[in-house]
Amino acid sequence: MRVVVYSREGCHLCHDVLDVVRRVCGDEFSLIDITTDPELEDRYRTRIPVTAVDGVELSDWFLSEEQLRAALG
Repeated sequence: MRVVVYSREGCHLCHDVLDVVRRVCGDEFSLIDITTDPELEDRYRTRIPVTAVDGVELSDWFLSEEQLRAALG
């Protein structure tokens, strides 16, 4: 399963979600900076961090370890 976190520099909520993702996934996830793509920035600007598992959005703003573990099955 592939975990992706959409984020941007300076996002305090992003740091919290990244801590959760690292505890569950180690280094096995992708981090995408939305500021590198205008389409991503338009889509996610007011919702980051957004976490997706296998292309399905799992959470906006907050994520718990239990929520991520359940999604990873």
